[in-house]
Amino acid sequence: MNIDVKALGKVAVLFGGTSAEREISIMSGTGVLNALLSQGVDAYAFDPAQRNLTELKADGAARCFIALHGRHGEDGTVQGALELLGIPYTGSGVMASAIAMDKVMTKRVWIAEGLPTPRHVRLAPNDQSRERVVKVPDELGLPLIIKPPREGSSIGVTKVQGYSQMIDAVALAAKYDPDVLCEEFIEGEEVTCPVLGEGDAARALPVIRIVAPEGAYDYQNKYFTDEVKYLCPSGLPEDEEREIQRIVVEAYTTLGCRGWGRADLMIRARDRKPFLLEINTSPGMTSHSLVPMSAKAAGMSYEQLCVHLVSQAALDSPVP
Repeated sequence: MNIDVKALGKVAVLFGGTSAEREISIMSGTGVLNALLSQGVDAYAFDPAQRNLTELKADGAARCFIALHGRHGEDGTVQGALELLGIPYTGSGVMASAIAMDKVMTKRVWIAEGLPTPRHVRLAPNDQSRERVVKVPDELGLPLIIKPPREGSSIGVTKVQGYSQMIDAVALAAKYDPDVLCEEFIEGEEVTCPVLGEGDAARALPVIRIVAPEGAYDYQNKYFTDEVKYLCPSGLPEDEEREIQRIVVEAYTTLGCRGWGRADLMIRARDRKPFLLEINTSPGMTSHSLVPMSAKAAGMSYEQLCVHLVSQAALDSPVP
C-alpha cells in the first residue's frame, strides 16, 4: 500500500466537537493526528467546538479526517457542511451517516432488506407515559435493553431485568434523546466487525469477540479499564466468522456507507444466529479501539490505517 503522502495535501483532523462523546473524540483524534504526522502527512488539529468550519478554507485544508463521534460528528451534519465547502472527508456521506446515527432508522432499513436485528419498540416523546412504558416488556420479554437511539459509546444504556426498572431506564435514555429505543436482549456472545471500502469493493476485516466482566460492556469498561478481553482472531468457527463478515458487509452497503465503519452484533447462544445491533460510521481510534486492533490482525498498522483512510477521503457530490 504505497500512498504518496505529499499528494494528500493539508489534512485537518476534526476532533473534540460538542457531543456527549467529546472526551473520546479527543482521544481518537489525538491518536490519528500523531499517526499521520509520524508518516509525514501535513496534518493539524481542528476542533469544531472552538473554530468555525468555514475556517478550514482559510487554513488551506485539502481534506479532513473526521475523528468526531456522536452528534454533529457522525450524523451527517458536519459531512453536509464539508460537502458545501467542497472539502473531501473520511467515512460515510450525508445520508448514510444520518441513517446510521439513528438506530431506529437503521433497523427499519435492515428489516426492509431482510437483515437480522433484535425486535424493538420505539417510544416517541409523546409515548412515554408510565402506562405505556411498563407494557414494553410484555412485547419484547425480559431482560431488555433501553437506549437513546442517537448516542454511542453505551451512553444512557440500561439492561432492564424487571418491570420496576423500566421507568428509570426510559428517563435516563430520554436525557440524551427525545426518542427512546427499547430492544430485545439477545443472550450470547458480543462481536464487532469493521469494514473498509465502498460498494462492491467493501471488505470486512477480522471479527473481534468481546468478553466483558459480567457482560458489562459499558462506557467505563470500553474506555477506562483493562477488564474487557478482545479476542482477535475471534476464535469463532470459520464458517461463523465468514457469515458474520458477509452480513456486516451487506448491512454496511445497504445503508450506503463508504470509507470505513464498524458493525456490532450479538450471536444468540441457543442457535448461534447473529443479530445486528448498530453500525458506527466514525468508529473510535483510541488505544482501546477495535478497528485498529482488527486491522492489525489483517496486517495493517495503526499508522497505515490512518493514512489509508485519509487517502480515501471523498465527497458525495464531487466538485466539477
